[in-house]
Amino acid sequence: MSGQVIVSAAGAANAPSLPVSLTLYAPGASQRPVGALDVSLYRDDTGRGGGNARLQPTDILFDLSDRKIVLVDDVLYTGRTIRSAMDALIDLGRPASIQLAVLVDRGHRELPIRADYVGKNVPTAPHERVVVRLEESDGSEGVFVEHDKGESGDNR
Repeated sequence: MSGQVIVSAAGAANAPSLPVSLTLYAPGASQRPVGALDVSLYRDDTGRGGGNARLQPTDILFDLSDRKIVLVDDVLYTGRTIRSAMDALIDLGRPASIQLAVLVDRGHRELPIRADYVGKNVPTAPHERVVVRLEESDGSEGVFVEHDKGESGDNR
């Protein structure tokens, strides 16, 4: 696992929190470079009823070329965010490999993407929404399944 880099696709606000939780399971992970990746411009649903792109900073201050990357996200749903993240990563360099770690896998994939590391599989209905709250960014911690009230948008 040497040379491994941890990159968060959950946005810059959660980037410090998600990789920290990974250090509990990956010895030495806290000594690896950590970055945040904005995938807004790579999404295929922007402008198609998926809302407008909300740009956040990409904070990757290291070379990705020939490195083993662990992409970390909070909720794996359709797979489209992860596809966007892989496109964004490859624009920054050519990693040796990309692995995926998620806190919650809720199913309902639209693309052939699967996580290498899953905190919890949470079966959901398509109309439900999974919300992950982290102490560092939200002031509380937990995973919640909410019923969508019919608004269009991301059901994570």
